[in-house]
Amino acid sequence: MKLFDLSGEVAVVIGATGVLGGALAEGLAEAGASVAVVGRNEERGHARVKSVQAKGGQAAFFSANAVSRCSLAEAHDKLNSTLGAPTILVNAAGGVDSKVMVTPERSFEKIALEDWQANFDLNLVGGVLLPCHEFGSAMTRRGKGSIINIASVSAHLPLSRVVSYSAAKAALLNLSLFLAREWAPQNVRMNTITPGFFPSEQNRKLLFHEDGSPTARTKSIWAHTPMGRFGQAHELIGACLFLASHQASSFVTGTDIRVDGGFLCQTI
Repeated sequence: MKLFDLSGEVAVVIGATGVLGGALAEGLAEAGASVAVVGRNEERGHARVKSVQAKGGQAAFFSANAVSRCSLAEAHDKLNSTLGAPTILVNAAGGVDSKVMVTPERSFEKIALEDWQANFDLNLVGGVLLPCHEFGSAMTRRGKGSIINIASVSAHLPLSRVVSYSAAKAALLNLSLFLAREWAPQNVRMNTITPGFFPSEQNRKLLFHEDGSPTARTKSIWAHTPMGRFGQAHELIGACLFLASHQASSFVTGTDIRVDGGFLCQTI
């Protein structure tokens, strides 16, 4: 069974300096792919490369800002000459900004337009649009590619407080479907993964008190998740490998895999 053998593939993971993107980068490397760790934070990027190499994988860090076309193009040129032409792209850049969260002090209509635009652009323009312009178009010219965009449960059901993030992730799902249709004739597949709730640096203050006890929001999330817990970053790897592998998912495009502990199937 070599369905998930990625030997000879070159995988670009944008946002691999984060928790989830980093876990996916390591998983792709363990499956045999040469991995380009792409992100803004050089310290975390080099640390991720060292972690991959310590496990016998091949990886290199390339600095880039996902919302800058020029920055992505420069990283693309460098990794092409270092690792080779990418055949897998994982778009994991994104996040929530406290300035666009609805709070008792900041209602929806009080969110500043420039703050909304910055967060929306991070999650949509940086989360899929520009990376697909740069890397996806090159894949269509070569006639091979698997692109995996990271969505969110809030793309399906808008969560309280994170309104700009939810709107951007919903748009990401829609754009992913559009590109799946457009690029299928060029043998470039486009799919999404919807993670449930995974603790990270960005949301930890929302989920846990300083003493480590769960906040009211955490208790609400657990109550709404049939599995009754948060996900762990490594639990996304299997879905990613399936979608990345041209052997395992050659006829799969335009789909969304939910890794959410059942969150989106829970009602009353």
